[in-house]
Amino acid sequence: MASRQSELSSSCSTLLKSRWWSKETVAIVTGANKGIGFALVKRMAELGLTVVLTARDNTRGMEAVESLRKLGLSIYYHQLDVSDTSSIKTFASWFAKNFTGLDILVNNAAVSFNDIHENSVEHAETVISTNFYGPKRLMEELWPMFRCSSTVARILNVSSRLGLLSKLRNDKLRMILLAEKSLSETQIEEMVNLFLEDVKNGTWETKGWPELWTDYAVSKLALNAYSKVLARDYTGKGISVNCYCPGFTQTAMTGGKGKYTAECAAEIGVRLVLLPPEELPTGKFYLGANPPNLYSKI
Repeated sequence: MASRQSELSSSCSTLLKSRWWSKETVAIVTGANKGIGFALVKRMAELGLTVVLTARDNTRGMEAVESLRKLGLSIYYHQLDVSDTSSIKTFASWFAKNFTGLDILVNNAAVSFNDIHENSVEHAETVISTNFYGPKRLMEELWPMFRCSSTVARILNVSSRLGLLSKLRNDKLRMILLAEKSLSETQIEEMVNLFLEDVKNGTWETKGWPELWTDYAVSKLALNAYSKVLARDYTGKGISVNCYCPGFTQTAMTGGKGKYTAECAAEIGVRLVLLPPEELPTGKFYLGANPPNLYSKI
C-alpha cells in the first residue's frame, strides 16, 4: 500500500505541473453519493474544478454533498436518476440555467443485482436501462452544452473489462462490433434488444453472451461500443470520449471486496480525465489501475 500511495503522490505532482483547468472548468459526475463517484468528485474539487455531484437518491446525495462541504469543498448538487428519461431532462434543464457550459462528464452511475459469484439476469432490463441507455441519453441531452474549445471537452465512461469484445462468444455479433468504420448506434441497440429477447425466451445462456455477470457485461459491451462510435464521429471536433475500467475495486457493487480502494480508482480516473489536451486521446479503453499511457482500443 505504501508504494501505491507513493505512485499516487507522484501522479498528483505530475498532474499539477501540466494543469490546464481552472475554477471555470465544470465537471459532472453521475452516481456520486458513494464509492468511486464520490471519490472522483472529492478529488476534482480538491484540484480546483467546479464539480456537480449527482445521485439517484436525493437524501443520500445531499448527505454526500454536506460531508464534502464540511471539508471546505464547494460542490454543486442535483438529483439525477439516469434510468429515468424525465429525470435526465430535468437535470439538463437545471444545468443549462445555472452553468454556461460543460467541460467534463464522468458517467459513473451503474447497477448490478448479482453478488460476486452469481449470474442472474432477473433484472436485465433495469441493468441495461441504467448502465447503457442512461449514459447514452444523458450524453445526448448534454451534448449541446459541451465547450468544444482548445482544451477539449471530455467524456469518461466508467466501464468494465467484462464488456470487452473478448468476452463475447457470439462470432457474428463480435464481427459487427469489430467493424469500427461502419459500426452504428442502430446496430448496438439491435444487439442489446437481441440480448433482452434471449433473456425473455430463456435462451441467453446458449447464445454466446459473456459468461460472467452477463447482463452487466452486455450493458458495458454496449457502452464501450457506443463510446467508440462517438469517438469516431467526433474526432477532431473538440471532444474526447474514452472508457475506464477501474479494476476490482472495493465498492458496494463488489460487497466491499476488491484489490483497489475507491480513492485509488478515482485518482487514476481523475488523472485520465485531466490529461493535457495535447496528450488526450479518444476512443480508448483504460484498463485497471494502469497509468494513462497504457491503454487499448475499446
